[in-house]
Amino acid sequence: MYNIDFSKPISIHFIGIGGISMSGLAEILADRSFTVSGSDAKQSPLTESLEKKGVTVYYGQNASNITDSVQLVVYTAAIREDNPELLAAKARKIPCMTRAELLGQIMKNYKLPIAISGTHGKTTTTSMVSEILLAADMDPTLSIGGILKSIDGNIRIGSSPYFVTEACEYTNSFLSFFPKIGLILNVEEDHMDFFRDIEQIRDSFHRFAKLLPKDGTLIINGDIKGIDTIISDLDCNIITYGTGPEFDYFPKDITYDTLARPSYTLCRSLKASDTKNSPAERITLGVTGQHNVQNSLAAIALADLLDISSETVKSALFSFCGTDRRFELKGKLGEITVLDDYAHHPTEIKATLQAAEKYPHKDIWCVFQPHTYTRTKAFLSDFAGALSLADHVVLTDIFAAREKNTIGISSRDLLRELEKLGADCHYFPSFDEIENFLLENCSQGDLLITMGAGDVVKIGEKLLGI
Repeated sequence: MYNIDFSKPISIHFIGIGGISMSGLAEILADRSFTVSGSDAKQSPLTESLEKKGVTVYYGQNASNITDSVQLVVYTAAIREDNPELLAAKARKIPCMTRAELLGQIMKNYKLPIAISGTHGKTTTTSMVSEILLAADMDPTLSIGGILKSIDGNIRIGSSPYFVTEACEYTNSFLSFFPKIGLILNVEEDHMDFFRDIEQIRDSFHRFAKLLPKDGTLIINGDIKGIDTIISDLDCNIITYGTGPEFDYFPKDITYDTLARPSYTLCRSLKASDTKNSPAERITLGVTGQHNVQNSLAAIALADLLDISSETVKSALFSFCGTDRRFELKGKLGEITVLDDYAHHPTEIKATLQAAEKYPHKDIWCVFQPHTYTRTKAFLSDFAGALSLADHVVLTDIFAAREKNTIGISSRDLLRELEKLGADCHYFPSFDEIENFLLENCSQGDLLITMGAGDVVKIGEKLLGI
């Protein structure tokens, strides 16, 4: 594989530069005096931000974008082998590497790279960790899979040894990384267009954990099913967190305020606290839901490892109000509260709707956009079970993302599963129809959540006029 000499900046072209991760990596390299260009399907706030920083962005992917000056091409997992820019680069024998391979090489330039993995919760936990490091004045470099308001973006370039990034298991991309500290938040079935079964997914996370050096540390959710297959034969230090006292970190006495934000008593085991008299502490979060209690435990374990003061950690977690598209308050439509959430897996949907139950509401309306055909088919009944927690469900068409519908699945299949459960469910093929239906049927005091990893957020924004 091609190795970048970061002391000798070259010209690098990104295919799909507008992606949340690709744009961040492009910005890091531009800051290091690399000549950066890239292409994407359409203009966005991320591409506009790059252009302001001197990055050349082409709209549309064409072979002509691969100019004579390009010395390296970086592409995402979504780019197909027949992509015209990728074909042009290979024809010119220009070195090519994946986004994950580039990220791994960037990590090598930091003394303490931290990689946060898991089927769910990566962006929120990475954001929690980021807020803690920033509050502790540790000047980290951050690569986040969402927009963090405190840094007004998804990337922050620091000058310290600390580099924090999300680590995604899809296509085994996180196996190209070089972490010193690794977090595994949870391990469940997902991305079944790539993985064969849960055993193969556990093996992928085991291989990720094996990347940690002997003097490194794995922080892992002890409640993960089949955890022994993930942590067996590791040489590194292992710290666990979870729901009970058998783990190094666990919560007690969880309560919620009127906006579903949890507080809990943080308990540390003797191993974690290193003292017989470690006082129990009360933690209050600025984000909603019990799932975020678990995410915060992972962040606290990391903060302890880095010797960050308890007061700094508690203050950062209290002030952190979430990233974009994670139980995000979009506004009020009269007396109807409009939220948006990125949940696109049954476990995530369940967690979000359970949090919504503790949020002020009369009825909960969930406008759900299924994400990819393979995921919809693989978890069809699970999706129905999770969505049935809402009082009313409105389905959009499936957001295809990187896929084509070769398996004959549609939102009508999910509609039928929900109807079997007796749910009040509706399907409309266009956003306009959904918006009109919501205007006619939502009532004062209702909570409306647009949900999914595609563009369903546009429905709430259109209703709010933003």
